[in-house]
Amino acid sequence: MAESQDHKLPFEKLLVWHSAKDFTINIYGITKSFPPDERFGLTNQMNRAAVSVMSNLAEGSARTSKKDQAHFSQIAYSSLMEVACQIQLAHELGYCALESFQRIREQILEL
Repeated sequence: MAESQDHKLPFEKLLVWHSAKDFTINIYGITKSFPPDERFGLTNQMNRAAVSVMSNLAEGSARTSKKDQAHFSQIAYSSLMEVACQIQLAHELGYCALESFQRIREQILEL
C-alpha cells in the first residue's frame, strides 16, 4: 500500500533524497568487496560520505529558510564530490570494477 504524501517526512517527498538513498545503498554494496585492511580506511570513508549526502538533504528539508536549505544542499554536494574522488581511487587501486565505477559516476552526475 502506497503511503500518502501527507504521511511522509519532508525529506521523503524529495526525489533527490530517494536517488541519494539508492546511491548510498550502491556504495555500501561496492565497499563490501573491498579488502579487509580497508575496513577502517577507504570503506569507512566512502560509506560515511555517501550517508552524509542523504543525511544533509534530509536535514536541509527540515529547515525553514531557503538560505539554510541551500547550506545543507551544498554540504550534501561536497560529500558527493568526496565520494567521486574516492570511487576514482578505489577503481584505480583495483577495488572497484569498471562497470561499478561507471554506474556510480552516472549516479553522481544525476545527483
